[in-house]
Amino acid sequence: MDPDVSVLLHCERWQGLLESQVQVELSERFNRQRDPAVERHIDELWTERVSREPWLFNGAKFRLHSFCFAPPKHPPSTRSSHIPLLNCAEDQVGQTNSRSVLEDVLQQTHGKLFQDSSACCCTDISPDIHSRSGPLLTLRLGLTCYKDYLGTNWSSQVAELRRRGEAEFSDPLALLAQPLGVGAVLRTADGRVVLIRRSQKVAEAGGLLDIPGGHPEPKVVCERLGQAVCEENINVEMMQQKLEVVVSELFSSVCAEIRDEVNVPLSSLGEPVLMGVGLNHTSAGRPSAEFYVSCSLTSDEVRKLYWKGGPEAHESTDVIFLSRTELLQLDSSSPLWSELCPSAKGAVILYQTVKPDGGTEKTTPQNGPT
Repeated sequence: MDPDVSVLLHCERWQGLLESQVQVELSERFNRQRDPAVERHIDELWTERVSREPWLFNGAKFRLHSFCFAPPKHPPSTRSSHIPLLNCAEDQVGQTNSRSVLEDVLQQTHGKLFQDSSACCCTDISPDIHSRSGPLLTLRLGLTCYKDYLGTNWSSQVAELRRRGEAEFSDPLALLAQPLGVGAVLRTADGRVVLIRRSQKVAEAGGLLDIPGGHPEPKVVCERLGQAVCEENINVEMMQQKLEVVVSELFSSVCAEIRDEVNVPLSSLGEPVLMGVGLNHTSAGRPSAEFYVSCSLTSDEVRKLYWKGGPEAHESTDVIFLSRTELLQLDSSSPLWSELCPSAKGAVILYQTVKPDGGTEKTTPQNGPT
């Protein structure tokens, strides 16, 4: 529908997934592949960027490598640093007898945008997956950083990096940072969805409409595990003892972003529901996990809190509200669509696909955004 964005996976079958239904596999094997020439290029770009913007900060981020539905029966060995790459959906063809489930997964893997290892964890998918308890989705994560993101996904040489990744690792994303972002379709008690206008001073998509969002932070995970550490010293081993804390950070970080950007208290937010993952093609297919979050406050109450200003109030300049009907009807032919940044477009498409709120409209739609 839009060349700037596509959907990597969606959770329509379950109308979204709760935190208890998601797990992660964290390994250095899922980090970006390193190359001396690429590292020099990254260092040069970072030095140049910081000289112009000395306030830039190089923080650790989680890197989304791949995903699979249903938990792994036998986690792959962590001894090898090289992952033999096969497409996850192709791997399922010979290992599942459920045609309907396979068709869903083939649709959700969105072709070959992401590659998966030969030890695919989708092998225990069964026809009754809709009624299963426990984790239904496994996200395979490594570590990356903001510096690497600017030097790969945002590099003028990104097309060459993708070509090399495909040629040398059978994965066009192998040399890219691919930090995992988060975003929230925030719905108020009176059925309005919250959008914010990004400041012209932010690094990406200045002046465009967005949803509240940011990144899950590896440093927060380390701190919750009692490990005070500098960003540059964070490694996978520090977090592997309790991977559920990584999942918790993935879900709680989106609420923290709502609090900081919209000034809505955490106590007024419902449990986040993962709708899926969108890809931003203006930054070489960078992934963002998009959530649905309900709010016990009305749109008027949210508006008043927003204008009081939160910790990250400088990142946006206005707040507007759309009805659910307006959001469901929003597409590339709508005048408002061109005002949305790619992450917001991906979230809208996922909301329209997953319908995590069950298809209810609580108020009579108003005419246009407010």
